[in-house]
Amino acid sequence: MVKNHRSDVLFFFGVLLALWTAYTVRDVLLLIYVSALFAVVLSPAIGVIRRIKIGNWRAGRGFAIIFLVLLLALAGTLFMVFAFPPIYNDARRFAADWPKHLASLSEGIQHLPFGTKIDPAGLQKYAAEIVGGAGGLFLNLAGGIFGIFTAIILTAYFIIDGERVFQWSVSLFPLDQQPRLDSTLHRAEHRMRNWLIGQALLMICLGLASLGVYYVLGLRYFYVLAMFAGVANIVPIVGPISALVLASSVAALDSPQKVLGVIIFHAVYAQFEAVFLQPRIMRSTLQLSPLAVIIALSLGGSLAGVLGALVAVPTAALVAVLADEYLVKRKSEAATAAAD
Repeated sequence: MVKNHRSDVLFFFGVLLALWTAYTVRDVLLLIYVSALFAVVLSPAIGVIRRIKIGNWRAGRGFAIIFLVLLLALAGTLFMVFAFPPIYNDARRFAADWPKHLASLSEGIQHLPFGTKIDPAGLQKYAAEIVGGAGGLFLNLAGGIFGIFTAIILTAYFIIDGERVFQWSVSLFPLDQQPRLDSTLHRAEHRMRNWLIGQALLMICLGLASLGVYYVLGLRYFYVLAMFAGVANIVPIVGPISALVLASSVAALDSPQKVLGVIIFHAVYAQFEAVFLQPRIMRSTLQLSPLAVIIALSLGGSLAGVLGALVAVPTAALVAVLADEYLVKRKSEAATAAAD
């Protein structure tokens, strides 16, 4: 009896230590989870590349990963070659005319309601503070780039050794439960992969709509802004807001009417996507109700910020499959027939 109590006490403190350790390294664990998730959803693309066969040679898993990374890098490079030169030239001219732009902005602010209460000298002071904090901004940017490269490397390793990690994880459970858990997790994997399809459709819809509206409004670099809007839409809430801020900043260089047009477009499209597009796309791909999607996004964003919102919906699909298998109680066919 004493031995059993001692084991229970040691187990209790062991669980507390494990929870404290997990909380301490929660950022690293989140990065690992995001990498594993993207390894799951990108595996079909790797499988398509591996079907390439030239003579007796067939692409291996390592070659498929390198080929996919190089293909994405080539697409980004070609885009930057065509998009960067005009942006760079306009940025140089804008920097040279910055005093004139600042004076025009200050004069415009003074004509706004309550604009006389705004001190231009105070605005210049805040601008100087922002410029002075550029060092911290670049440090954060460097940390973000390092995190992205780390996630890419982890995703590649998960794609290479994912099956072995999966089998090892399943082997930690009792033998009689392993077949059921294996089948359940494979169903969850299929639904999580469908998330990428649904999210890609949402990204394409916003990108094409932004391309048309920005072109009609006559925004500079409308193709760059539209591509950014489409790509950023992979991050719920934060992505569309960042696209709105960037497009409004570019429109502000031309006229307030263009800024108003950008704001109206994003406000209308956000309602259209939330009410019409997203519920139908996510229901057809993930079999998740709109309420489940909204709750998942709220919880993910509050718990882990941008990354949490990014992985919230596929995680909800995983939880839904596990809950459906282990928690939902169903009547047997005989009981249902008797009730009828």
